[in-house]
Amino acid sequence: MIALNDILLILGGIALLLFSMKIMSTGLELVAGDRLQNILKRATSNRFLAVIVGIIATIALTSSTAVTIITVGFVNSGLMNLVQSIGVIMGANVGTTFSAQLIAFRIDAYAPLFIFVGAVMYLFFKKKNTRNIGYIILGFGILFFSISVMSSPLRELSRDPAFNAMLTTFDNPFLALLVGFAFTAIVQSSSATTGLLVTMHLSGVPLSFETSAFIILGTNIGTCITTVISSIPATRDSKRAALFHVFYSIIGSIVFGLLIVAFPAVLAWFEATWTDKARQVAMFHTLFNVATLLLLLPFVTWIALLMQKVIPLREEEKAGRIHEKKLLYLDTDVRKVPAFVVVSAARLEICRMGKIANENLILALDSFFENSEEKANRSLDTEKVINFLYHQISSKMVEINNMALSSSDAEKVGKMFKVLSDIERIGDHAENIAEYALLMKDRNLKLSEAGVEELKLLGDLTSRQTIRALRAYEKERAGDLPQIKSFEKEIDKLSIQFSGNHIERLKEKKCDPKSGAIFIDMITDLERSADHAKNIAFSIVPDRKK
Repeated sequence: MIALNDILLILGGIALLLFSMKIMSTGLELVAGDRLQNILKRATSNRFLAVIVGIIATIALTSSTAVTIITVGFVNSGLMNLVQSIGVIMGANVGTTFSAQLIAFRIDAYAPLFIFVGAVMYLFFKKKNTRNIGYIILGFGILFFSISVMSSPLRELSRDPAFNAMLTTFDNPFLALLVGFAFTAIVQSSSATTGLLVTMHLSGVPLSFETSAFIILGTNIGTCITTVISSIPATRDSKRAALFHVFYSIIGSIVFGLLIVAFPAVLAWFEATWTDKARQVAMFHTLFNVATLLLLLPFVTWIALLMQKVIPLREEEKAGRIHEKKLLYLDTDVRKVPAFVVVSAARLEICRMGKIANENLILALDSFFENSEEKANRSLDTEKVINFLYHQISSKMVEINNMALSSSDAEKVGKMFKVLSDIERIGDHAENIAEYALLMKDRNLKLSEAGVEELKLLGDLTSRQTIRALRAYEKERAGDLPQIKSFEKEIDKLSIQFSGNHIERLKEKKCDPKSGAIFIDMITDLERSADHAKNIAFSIVPDRKK
């Protein structure tokens, strides 16, 4: 009879297995988040490189689900296009087989040593990076300890006639596939399912190899559920990436499921090549995913087009959505996305807000010099979008700041708050200029020709400075900083010079004092906008280099 204690030990072992993978994933993200982000960004339109990147990232994070969610997040954030994401997802499906291969090596006897070393490093070392490495080692130890916890009760269950009779019901390939799908969808980890499957074979559970093969096919489909859920609030391109993951997994499972049924010799070859049951399962998992990759890799571009047919492009996607009064890159629950992904998304959202603020500054200047009420009102409406984004991004940034961040990401987030404030202030100065335009038109005020030319020159220099600063921030181009600093000094110098010229014109009664007050205010707004632009650009300099 199946003992309750054995059931509880197996459940506890599964929980430890899931927990260990979460620990390793979090630890690796803290240690190598920036490097992993850079690796993922290198997933260019070269599909082969994208596949390699997907494999490496999945091995590092020990979870294809995590990498696929990250990839969907990158697509949502504009860091990766659909074709690039398809290659990464294909690679992730191969990389996830690493965990099963590792478990099949039977090194669980060393689990206590890994736990001890990891715990000592995490609890007693002061250096943050060393503690994070200890956290990874601790997770690695818990992973193999979970196998030890499950091994004994699984061996006991393998001797139970009732349990063995239950296993025979899974001889039906469809039921086996359904079990793999359902269990993976529940635990949200194909690595955990295959890890448990390998552990069962290590413990002598009499599960046939054919049944195990179909369970693995089911896990590949089940792991898509989490990706689909994460894409629901995201962009349509993100939904296409998630749909591809489903499409890819179903096609692979159907093709190889039919192949196994039609040609039993395929499984016989595995059994003849590897005598160890656990290794047979691990190798089938690996070779099945590699074969699926090779089958579909040549058709990546066509598959991307198919996904766009299933989820068609909308007009707003073609035209761009930069001025929408909504978050585009942070429009999701940041707590459910890896930290370094949301940090990148926040940066993109801030860059987008910066572009809107800069365009609005130019629009406000145009409204002033063209005496256009229509452009002034458009500028004031745009300022409402900027204010909305400022409050929404700030709120998300507070949530991000409370997440477990690497030291590099923590520094970036701290600076993002300042950059966000600088951009919002540029928006405020643009609003002031638009209001001056309406005031000048309403009261029929005029500036002297010399005053207009001075403001045009200063406005042109300021808008160019803002464009240059935002580009330097977005592209992290430190080489632009000397020119930006020089430009800022020139704007300060001209502001003082033009203010002096204005005072002389007032003395000579060449300028109306009422419009003259607006001239001085304009000088102040433009000079301060240039200061904020410089702050934005110089935020890319690490604190240690300042």
